[in-house]
Amino acid sequence: GEGGAMAMAWRAAPRLAARLALGRRGIASCIDPSVGLTEDQKEFQKVALDFAAKEMAPHMAEWDEKEIFPVETMRKAAQLGFGGVYVKPDVGGSGLSRLDTSIIFEALSTGCTSTTAYMSIHNMCVWMIDTFGNEEQRRRFCPSLCTMEKFASYCLTEPGSGSDAASLLTSAKRKGDTYVLNGSKAFISGGGDTDVYVVMCRTGGPGPKGISCLVLEKGTPGLSFGKKEKKVGWNSQPTRAVIFEDCVVPVGNRLGAEGQGFSIAMQGLNGGRINIASCSLGAAHASVLLAQEHLTVRKQFGEPLANNQYLQFRLAEMATRLVAARLMVRNAARALQEGREDAAVLCSMAKLFATDECFLICNQALQMHGGYGYLKDYAVQQFVRDIRVHQILEGTNEVMRMIVARNLLQG
Repeated sequence: GEGGAMAMAWRAAPRLAARLALGRRGIASCIDPSVGLTEDQKEFQKVALDFAAKEMAPHMAEWDEKEIFPVETMRKAAQLGFGGVYVKPDVGGSGLSRLDTSIIFEALSTGCTSTTAYMSIHNMCVWMIDTFGNEEQRRRFCPSLCTMEKFASYCLTEPGSGSDAASLLTSAKRKGDTYVLNGSKAFISGGGDTDVYVVMCRTGGPGPKGISCLVLEKGTPGLSFGKKEKKVGWNSQPTRAVIFEDCVVPVGNRLGAEGQGFSIAMQGLNGGRINIASCSLGAAHASVLLAQEHLTVRKQFGEPLANNQYLQFRLAEMATRLVAARLMVRNAARALQEGREDAAVLCSMAKLFATDECFLICNQALQMHGGYGYLKDYAVQQFVRDIRVHQILEGTNEVMRMIVARNLLQG
């Protein structure tokens, strides 16, 4: 029955889970994601991999097919400290580094990329409130977000301003000690199902300097949502338009100063880019393991596919690109943690490289599965669908190229 098909989704999920569990010497040690990590980092990673294998992978196909937003599973993850990974501990965060965060999201993503990607956006929102909010705002919003009792959405993109985010039109007019908010946001992850909306809106003139950041709570009069979008992947998280019609928001809900919103949005995205790239790494790692297993099990022309030199070479390239992408992402995470001036560009490079390469890795793994790879009983097709959008969001990969080129050519 249907349950049987779901159980097949990670065909041999327990075996694969065992492979993902670390410390198995000799099993593709060249792609072991724990190499070079501190003992603490190996511990977080093991906790995250175990959680991915036990609590996420067995449900990944069902969440996708039935479009379930797995609230309870995410709350369990939050109990392990994954609801506010790089948020300060005094408001309930885990206080970990950007590298620790990357390692955790990479590990969780092996179990369900779509769910982990939403969790990474939630984490980015909580970090923005923690970093740019005043004490009252931090204490009001962060604790319930860190436990994932409440969930957050990031509202920057509009129907008419995607890559050109600084042209956004949603307006907030100051009236006494409130703002009156009008406009709409598009493609909002979690929209309609989440509790807290971090909204970029125009309080001043045109361009980035006229943008401020307001935090809205669900239930605010005038806040409504569009229909749930039907997506190729990322189906375990709802995506809707978020609509503001004369929403009255207290000035006390503004993060930072007026006009600081665009800067806050972009600083949030530096971390968001590493996080989403890390989610791609996890999907690619799982796909390499699935391909490796399929090549050893599947026989054609009287011998295992693993004996075919063309496929051996492709597998070697997949592994090499995975390791290269992982090193780039971790390098960018360190730069951001250290506040280096090249950090934003390194984050852009890592996001560009890792999301492109990891998509190719997953797609190649699907090809190696032949016709089976195109069946929803096999997990590899879901990794392909779920990470395709990583080349588009948190800044398209075309915009990443613009950022890198600008850095190289300025002055």
